[in-house]
Amino acid sequence: MNWDDYRHFLAVARSGRLSAAGRQLGVDHATVGRRVKALEEALGATLFDRSPQGYRLTDEGQRLIHIAETMESGTITAQAELGGQGKRISGAVRIGAPEGLATYMLAKCGADLCRAHPELEVQIVALPRTFSLSKREADIAIAVSPPTSGRLKTRKITDYKLHLYGTKAYLANHAAIETIEDLKKIRGIAYVPDLIYDKELDYIPLLGPDIRPHLTSTSVHVQLEAVLADAGVAILHDFMAAPYPQLVKVLPDQISFTRSFWFIVHEDYARLERIRICSDAIIEHIQAGVRMD
Repeated sequence: MNWDDYRHFLAVARSGRLSAAGRQLGVDHATVGRRVKALEEALGATLFDRSPQGYRLTDEGQRLIHIAETMESGTITAQAELGGQGKRISGAVRIGAPEGLATYMLAKCGADLCRAHPELEVQIVALPRTFSLSKREADIAIAVSPPTSGRLKTRKITDYKLHLYGTKAYLANHAAIETIEDLKKIRGIAYVPDLIYDKELDYIPLLGPDIRPHLTSTSVHVQLEAVLADAGVAILHDFMAAPYPQLVKVLPDQISFTRSFWFIVHEDYARLERIRICSDAIIEHIQAGVRMD
């Protein structure tokens, strides 16, 4: 029984493609294909249905998933128990996080971790999406909603505030905003409504049924840059707006949102030393960054 073959099998099962599995494992797609074929021959079973759309698990493949994941969990546990706590921290840690948080907090946190642990590889995946830790899309995830299922360890990191912001110049050149109804007189900037990946980010309907943004993006960083370019007003994290003195809050007593950052790690990985060290640093960095805004 070759664990490496099972490792390649799991990567294909989770990604559905040899090329994606190869990128995850750091090998070429041909190597992945050979490993999967070797496992099928050893077991005398066809594990995947191949098609131009990708690799889909057969019934035999579905039955093998639980066995392979149990082997994977055992391997990770052995690494945590026997890996040697006194050794230098090395290896890759992939962190999935919202773009704004990644830009304004995790970039510096990653730099600090790399300085403290030169053999550590920190991978920050900053995308407007949720990450599946069960599919090993990330080792650690930061989210704005806690997960509701899975073998995951979750903890609330901190609350954070958001307000409506515009530049002093933009607001000075437009009609005074004294009520939420007045927002119809100026340009709103927000997320693309049908591409919002988490309900906690859908702020505009909470302002009123007739409030409609006219400049939208899936990226909160793009929204910030649009506000700084005097294109309109947007709901932004206070910690993102803090470095820009030209930004001011609009109707702060009427428009204020509190949201939370949640730390998520798969329970198999939680005891690994490199994951533990990164986890502690990330949580401390985010809590300090939010307190400073």
